[in-house]
Amino acid sequence: MPRQPIPRKTVYRLSLYYRSLQRLKGNRIATVSSAALAKAAGVKPTQLRKDLTYLGQFGTRGLGYDVDALSSKLTESLGTARLQPVILVGAGNLGAALLDYVGFAKEGFEIVAAFDSDPSPRRAPEIRVPLLRMHELRGFVEKRGVKMGILAVPAPAAQVVANELVHAGILGILNFSPTLLQVPDGVVVNNVDLALELENLSYFIR
Repeated sequence: MPRQPIPRKTVYRLSLYYRSLQRLKGNRIATVSSAALAKAAGVKPTQLRKDLTYLGQFGTRGLGYDVDALSSKLTESLGTARLQPVILVGAGNLGAALLDYVGFAKEGFEIVAAFDSDPSPRRAPEIRVPLLRMHELRGFVEKRGVKMGILAVPAPAAQVVANELVHAGILGILNFSPTLLQVPDGVVVNNVDLALELENLSYFIR
């Protein structure tokens, strides 16, 4: 039988559950109730139980969920059971900071290369992955089987670069550029607009 598609908002919450389970594992907790896991993830227990039905039958009435077993199922469902290769485009200040972040590997992702319109040799010592020119992007993506990319370029260049990513075979884009991208059906874009998030916070601290 084909796998039942999981709604996008549910996928986001599954990631929250996984991170909560990782904290429990770090504290050597073997089982957790739906109420406790839901509270740790910031959702209602009924929502958590509904979301987990997409993974199959889990949990034992009166005992809760086995932390290791549920963690393994989540990594399998989220596609992070092995390191997923990711490329980054735009090795400026933000891009360099993302490349320097060591937490991606712990969550199942590895930035395998960076691309920039000006891959100057003077910047190479600061970057721990290959820093390549944009015309090398398509061949690299095809050779390494990369499906995800991080976009950290200025807004005026974002759509053109996104088009190049799509033509190269990228199916998922994490967009840090402050602009909405137009992509074909089948390509998923998650937008991270830092200024918008700060503006949102500003409303609540007035």
